[in-house]
Amino acid sequence: MSNPSVEKTDSANRNSVQGTDNKNRRKICVITSTRADYGHLFWILKDLEKESVELQILATGTHLSDEFGNTQTEITRDGFVISEKVKSGMTSDQPIDIAKSLATTTVGIAESLQRLKPDMVVVLGDRFEILGAAQAAHILNIPIAHIHGGETTEGAIDEAFRHSITKMSQLHFVVSEPYRKRVIQLGENPDHVLNFGAPSVDHLFRSEFLSKSEFEEKLGLKFKNQIFVVTFHPVTLSPDGDASHVQSMLGALAHFTDSTVVITGTNSDTFGRSINTELSQFADSHSDRVRFSVSLGHKAYLSLLKIADLVIGNSSSGIIEAPSIGVPTINIGPRQKGRLRTPSILDVDYDSQKIKEAIELATSQKFRKSLESTPSPYGNGGASLKIAKTLATVNLSNIMNKHFYDL
Repeated sequence: MSNPSVEKTDSANRNSVQGTDNKNRRKICVITSTRADYGHLFWILKDLEKESVELQILATGTHLSDEFGNTQTEITRDGFVISEKVKSGMTSDQPIDIAKSLATTTVGIAESLQRLKPDMVVVLGDRFEILGAAQAAHILNIPIAHIHGGETTEGAIDEAFRHSITKMSQLHFVVSEPYRKRVIQLGENPDHVLNFGAPSVDHLFRSEFLSKSEFEEKLGLKFKNQIFVVTFHPVTLSPDGDASHVQSMLGALAHFTDSTVVITGTNSDTFGRSINTELSQFADSHSDRVRFSVSLGHKAYLSLLKIADLVIGNSSSGIIEAPSIGVPTINIGPRQKGRLRTPSILDVDYDSQKIKEAIELATSQKFRKSLESTPSPYGNGGASLKIAKTLATVNLSNIMNKHFYDL
């Protein structure tokens, strides 16, 4: 019986975009579940379009949710065709609902993959929807290429998801050498663990960005002297997702009246909705200088990073993208514990006064000047093209027969 959560797109439309001579072309299915992983995948998708492959895109998770911005429209606006859409069926952000959503997503993606029949599935990161995708592909005996494996985020249940996806995958694109060593430590063949750097860094060299004036028009807000970008996701290993600590951050932000604060919404993890409510209420009460957006989209978000003075919260963008463009980060709490750090990242606990002091330090000229020659551990661009070419050419004939690689 067909799963009602699966929405098929028009196959004729797909063929008209990708061409009709697809019989002997490798079929690569890229699965995306959030605005965040789509931003990382964007240039890989663009580069795959130039290869002699049939590109399939499966959208799931918050891409299909009005509450989280219905970001599937961003994918199609960028000129891509979504081959299939799988609804996650998530009605709440409580643990039991996420567990049910994982099951629904797994079933829906399995049915989609059965129809698409790809030669390889590409997934990125550690979301529960991506775990469902990996489970479905693994059981259907479809090779999996996993991007951003080997990392640790000790404050999130995603930590276990990521390593589980690694063990189900045959090809690994890590973003730094310590992560490559960790994936090999998990028993993966070193020949199949490739470090090309972070694909999201490619945006800094290849994307067109909105100007400051264009962004002011988009937000309907005149920027003040400083621009802060704020994202605070749930800490899913904490009993309440650390939602009770959001006020520590907001209390510190309230002191900086000469700053414009742009807040982006949380992901769909446990307690995300309660955090979004607090963030939105703060924006409403400081509407002269604060804006809250459920989702800016990857182009607008990275455009904002380019003109920002500071990133605040606990998003991976403060760990990976922000340092690559010399923007300091105030990383709050344990969610990103374990990731590689640069000196531009200041780690601080849930304490309004300490967060306030960290903001003052990070925005000082002395601190900014000290970062001018600091290299990023996540590469200098070019990862997307290398990943796309590898996906298009790697030998798949015996790739499913994995052997545990002992150190």
